[in-house]
Amino acid sequence: MDLYGLIGNPVSHSLSERYFTVKFMLADIDARFERYLLGGIEELPGLIRRQPALRGLSVTSPFKTAVISFCDELDETAATIGAVNTLKITRKGERVHIKGFNTDVDGFAAAILPLLGADKPSAMVLGSGGAARAVAFALHKLELICRVVSRTAGKGKITYDDLRPEIIRSSRLIINATPLGMGSHAGMLPDIPYEHIGHRHLLFDLIYNPPETPFLQEGKRRGALTGNGFVMLQAQAEKAWEIWQA
Repeated sequence: MDLYGLIGNPVSHSLSERYFTVKFMLADIDARFERYLLGGIEELPGLIRRQPALRGLSVTSPFKTAVISFCDELDETAATIGAVNTLKITRKGERVHIKGFNTDVDGFAAAILPLLGADKPSAMVLGSGGAARAVAFALHKLELICRVVSRTAGKGKITYDDLRPEIIRSSRLIINATPLGMGSHAGMLPDIPYEHIGHRHLLFDLIYNPPETPFLQEGKRRGALTGNGFVMLQAQAEKAWEIWQA
């Protein structure tokens, strides 16, 4: 039986195990999917050694950038973004080859396009980690103007202190790519001036568990259209499966 899994910290919120378990059952696939809580990414080689049936891993926060140093090879998208969310593990005898991919780009595009329709609003991405990088890359491919908001200043980024009312009003698509709203951050939301959000805004949260985070609740309360990351989960998971089976 082949083994697949998810690595991250936390992983208890993830629905990936349930998603793939149902997929394997319905398709009569002899495989299993497990969640692996890692204290640090340095535990990855030991996990792979202990699980010789492991053929692929999904990677979630906070390891999407740190895992790159454990990859023997990256696909073009992952290399460009500097973030990995899917590992394909190939074994030849005692040799293990790990290739990193990023399926978040396709997953996010699949989730956001139906909500946008023909509209091309200016966008704001809250967060600057691996997931945020994938979202910004996808927005660029979709030809949307995009600002990245981070706790610290840097090239191509603004800080939360820079968020003047006109920036919020003009950024009609706002994406939460931080962990605020789930796990140990449940009940929390990004610190932005929500009073400038209205019915012309679309607020999208990469988090899907809970299905409505405080970020989305605040947007809905002010008349904004909202969406969560469940469709993104499905789309990126199917893309990961294609990679693992190729």
